[in-house]
Amino acid sequence: MADRLARLLSRLDRLQRRTPALAFVVAVVRKTAEDGGGDLAALVAYYGFLAALPLLLVFASVVGFVLHGDPGLRTRVLASAVRSFPTLSGVLDSSVRGSGVALGVGALWALWAGLGVTRALERAMNAVWDLPRAERPGVLRSSARGLAMLAALGLLTVVSTALAGLPLAHALPPLTAGVVAVVGALAVNALLFFLAFELLTNRRLGFAVTWPGVVAGAVAWTGLQAVGTLYVGHVVGHASHYYGPFAAVVGLLAWVYLGARLLVYSAQVNVVRAQGLWPRYRGEAGAAAPGRPGRRAAHPSGRRARLSRRSPPHA
Repeated sequence: MADRLARLLSRLDRLQRRTPALAFVVAVVRKTAEDGGGDLAALVAYYGFLAALPLLLVFASVVGFVLHGDPGLRTRVLASAVRSFPTLSGVLDSSVRGSGVALGVGALWALWAGLGVTRALERAMNAVWDLPRAERPGVLRSSARGLAMLAALGLLTVVSTALAGLPLAHALPPLTAGVVAVVGALAVNALLFFLAFELLTNRRLGFAVTWPGVVAGAVAWTGLQAVGTLYVGHVVGHASHYYGPFAAVVGLLAWVYLGARLLVYSAQVNVVRAQGLWPRYRGEAGAAAPGRPGRRAAHPSGRRARLSRRSPPHA
């Protein structure tokens, strides 16, 4: 039985080495496992779960103050804002209104948890690029980048919700409006992934390096948003009065973790492509196939040498 299993694994290994696309996927999955991608994503999901509700609470409170005289526009704006967290759409629509206390408490909590998310993401990005600890930023530099990332996220949210408030959907045919919505979501998600890779990695990458992860992440996240909408409509929407909030919380936790895993995988796509870490051989760890540069090689003349650090190593 063991011999049969070994022969089967050997055949599968030869198959993935002969198929470039499959070899690339295997290399991404294996490098993610070697870097502890699950643990990195879990840390991001922990802070993301703590930050999601306060961030949306702050946004909903501001919208409640500004648009208190236009309930219809307020509903459309909130629906657009929670597109990234579809399991919370019903909670915000039904229970959140403008409140000074909610705004103050939510802002403080969201700032703390939001910086926790950005620090966990920065740790994950530096880990997948295998940066030594001496080259990683200190607390002040890390916090500054985190604030920049949160500001960019807030700006994108404002822009996307402002566009959602325009009556374009009623002026366009249904098919055209659907295509415009999908293209817009892809563009916003692609920009978010690009900013995450650029701002939270202590190495200058550039779009030439990050575009595969940006495209893969944006497409996958847009698809997950559609799946999340279906989850809300068919699971949370039909849950009982007692189990509905539980389903929303569990859905949010799973949603944030999936998003964190997707971001880690997307970053690994960039690393594997930039450093030529495929195909991988069965049984070897942390190295590419013969003829390709190893994972921790210096790459004196390869592509990795062109990825300069943002700042000199700390003393």
